[in-house]
Amino acid sequence: MTARYDALIVGGGHNGLVCAFYLARAGLKVRVLERRDVVGGAAVTEEFHPGFRNSAASYTVSLLQPQVIADRRLAARGYRVIERPVSNFFPLDGDYLMLGGGTARTQAEFARFSSADAAALPGYEAALEGVADMLRDMALRTPPNAGGGLPALIAALAQGRAVAKTPMAGQREMLAIFVRSAREFLDGWFENPHVKAAFAFDSVVGNYAGPSAPGSAYVLLHHVFGEVNGKKGAWGHPVGGMGAITQMMAQAAGEAGAQISLAAPVAKLLTDGGRVAGVRLDSGEEIAAPIVAANVGPALFYRQMVDPADLDADFRRRIAGFSTGSGSFRMNVALAQLPDFSVLPGRDGVHHRSGIIIAPTMDYMDRAHRDAQQHGWSREPVVEMTIPSLVDDSLAPPGAHVASLFCQHFAPQLPDGRSWDDCREAAADAIIDTVTAHAPNFRASIIARQIHSPLDLERKFGLVDGDIFHGRMSLDQLWAARPMLGHGDYRGPIAGLYMCGAGTHPGGGVTGAPGHNAAREILRDRSLIGRLLRR
Repeated sequence: MTARYDALIVGGGHNGLVCAFYLARAGLKVRVLERRDVVGGAAVTEEFHPGFRNSAASYTVSLLQPQVIADRRLAARGYRVIERPVSNFFPLDGDYLMLGGGTARTQAEFARFSSADAAALPGYEAALEGVADMLRDMALRTPPNAGGGLPALIAALAQGRAVAKTPMAGQREMLAIFVRSAREFLDGWFENPHVKAAFAFDSVVGNYAGPSAPGSAYVLLHHVFGEVNGKKGAWGHPVGGMGAITQMMAQAAGEAGAQISLAAPVAKLLTDGGRVAGVRLDSGEEIAAPIVAANVGPALFYRQMVDPADLDADFRRRIAGFSTGSGSFRMNVALAQLPDFSVLPGRDGVHHRSGIIIAPTMDYMDRAHRDAQQHGWSREPVVEMTIPSLVDDSLAPPGAHVASLFCQHFAPQLPDGRSWDDCREAAADAIIDTVTAHAPNFRASIIARQIHSPLDLERKFGLVDGDIFHGRMSLDQLWAARPMLGHGDYRGPIAGLYMCGAGTHPGGGVTGAPGHNAAREILRDRSLIGRLLRR
C-alpha cells in the first residue's frame, strides 16, 4: 500500500465533504476519493452549452442543515440563496393556482377555488409544521441501532421522549403522515382537487409512485422540513448553482486538513481479519486506513465494492432487496426567451421565479405513474421547472436563460428490454411537449438541452436505478431501518466501516445531516477505543 490515512471517504458528494470536514477538524488524517473529475456528487454546476451553466442534477436549496452551514462558515465563503417570491405556480386548464408568499396570500388563492379550503389552510400548516419540527429535531440525531443493547435503548428513549411530549393531536398527525397515502392525508383537509394537488406534488418528488400509494404522505413531509435564510419550509436558488455550495464545502474541508483526490474511483473495500484495512482504486493503487466511510449509496457500495465473503448471508440478502429507483428524469435547457404561459400571459412575472409545476390534480399524478409502469415513461409527466438565471445572471448570456426541469415518472428499468439510450430523446420530447401545452413558445425558445435519464443519472453520478435519494424513502427504509435495521446508526457490518450518504438517516436531499452524523459516530468510536487502549 502506497499511503496510510486515519480515514478514507468513498465519494466526494456533499455528505462526503461534510464528513471529511468534521473528521479533519478533529485531527484525523483524511482523504476523500472521488470518481469524477469534480467534487460535489449530484450537487454540481456544469456548462452544458457554450455560455449556459446550471445545476446539473440537484437544483434547489432548503434542506441543508443550518449547523452544517454555520460550521463551515459557508456564508463567509459566499453562500447565498435567493428565496422564491412564491413557492409554486400551477398552470391549469384555463386558470392557475399560486402557492406561497405567506398564509394570507395563499388563502386568497385557495378562496378562488374553495372557501372551505382557504379556511382550512392555517390548521393544515400548523399540523404539518408540528410534525416537521419533530423531523428537524431528529435530523442531526443518530437513530438507535436495533439490537444495540443499552446504548441503543437509551438513544431510543431519548428520541421517543420528544414525540411523547407532543400533544396527542400532533402524535395522531404524525402517525397519519407516516403510514397513509398523500391522497388520504390531503382528503382529510381539503376538498378542491387543485388545492390538494398543490400539496400532493411534494409526495411524488423522487418517489416512483402516485399520491395514492401508501406511505407517500411521508415523502410530502420530507420536502417541507427544511428552511432558507431562517424561514421554515422555504426553498431558493443558490447563487452559482449547487456546485458553488459543494466547492465551498471542499474548500472548508481542505482548510481543515482533508485531502481530496479527483478521478480516483474506488474498486474494492479491503479487509483484514474481519476489519477494514483500506481500499483499492480502479488503478490498482491500494490505500490503507482503519476507517472507511461510504458516501455512495448502499446499493452501489455493498453490491459492487464489497467482497460478498465479507458480508453475512442475511445482510447480502437484504442489501440485494434494498429498493432503489426514484422514477426521476432531469433536464436542463438553454432558452432564447422566457416561457409565456397561456393562463398568465407575459414574461418575467413573479411566477417565473417560483417552481413552475405541471401536476394539476392527484389523478393526473397517479395516471403519470401508471403510464410509466406500462409504457416506460409518462406521456404527460409531472414537471417542475425553475428558471435560476432570473436571479443569477452568471448562468446565461444577456437576454437568454437556463431552466431546470425535474420530472416524474420515468421507469428505472424500461419494459420489453428497451434501453434508455434509445428512448431518452423521446422522453425528453414528451417533457417539452407537456410544458409547451401550457407555454406555446417554449419549444421554439430552446437553444440546447442536457438530458439525464435514469440510466444517465446512474452512469454519471453513481445513482443506482437513477435514484436521487440513494434508496426509496419508504417506512421500511427510514430512520433506524435506513439502510436496514441493525445498521441505522451509520455503522456498517464490518468493523471500521461507516456510511455517511443519503442512504442513511434522514435520507435524500442536500441536507449534510448524514455526513455530520456519521462523523460524530466515527469520532465517538475512536474516543472509546482510545480510552480502552489507555486502560
